[in-house]
Amino acid sequence: MKCESLEVWKRSAALSAQIYLHLKELKDFGFKDQVSRSGLSVPSNIAEGLERISEQEKIRFIDIARASIAEVKTQIYIGMKIEYIDKKTGQEWISEYEIVGRMITALINSIQAKETI
Repeated sequence: MKCESLEVWKRSAALSAQIYLHLKELKDFGFKDQVSRSGLSVPSNIAEGLERISEQEKIRFIDIARASIAEVKTQIYIGMKIEYIDKKTGQEWISEYEIVGRMITALINSIQAKETI
């Protein structure tokens, strides 16, 4: 299974690109770097996990991707509060990350189900 074929990877990669583009002019480099890196971590860890041989390693990396969603959502909330991210955009991103999070959980469950067969 290649990451490029999975909707969860496509959606998380698109979100990561949106964050980069939205914040490209932001002068607060610390914030911009942190939120960009946590957003980038989601599709990157999905991709890395899918390339692992053992099912446990796959699950571990994909679970890291899921944890990165909590991190990036926190940063989006803060970005909205300090007005780096407009509320409409931030809420759209948070809603999309919640969908991606459910998709990641389903992916982990499917890997675990295969493992028990």
